[in-house]
Amino acid sequence: MHTESLERMRRELRRTPGQNVLDVGAYDVNGSYRPICEALGKSYTGLDIVPGPNVDIVAADPYRYQIPDGSFDIVISGQAMEHVEQPWRWVPELARVLKPGGTLIIITHHNYPEHRYPVDCWRILPDGMRVLFDIAGVLCDYQIEMFNAHDIIGRATRCPSA
Repeated sequence: MHTESLERMRRELRRTPGQNVLDVGAYDVNGSYRPICEALGKSYTGLDIVPGPNVDIVAADPYRYQIPDGSFDIVISGQAMEHVEQPWRWVPELARVLKPGGTLIIITHHNYPEHRYPVDCWRILPDGMRVLFDIAGVLCDYQIEMFNAHDIIGRATRCPSA
């Protein structure tokens, strides 16, 4: 996790209401959002598809978590989306576990050298992020920005009526 990603997520979480945070792709390779959440007084749960440092929940299926609908106020993911083989199935699952009115925040690469962990499948541009949010079918109020030479952030709200 590079410094710019950590700082951008800190900024986003500061302005985001809600206490319960799910971090998807939480395995700590070189940094974690857990200390940021804890410093802000938010409750943090790390989810990944393999056990390891910073992982509280291991998902047997990368596209269907054993978590009830609408369980979290905030769902975050940083530098994981490029490693997800089918993001069109993944984003709807992130939205499913989000409470109505909750916030989804994804930071990923739009331009970055290959870094297999264990695979490296995608670079996401603003239109692609918008399409993935649309596919979820329950997200609204998108804010999408390429915020440096390598990274893009997508922020959306789970529609209150969804």
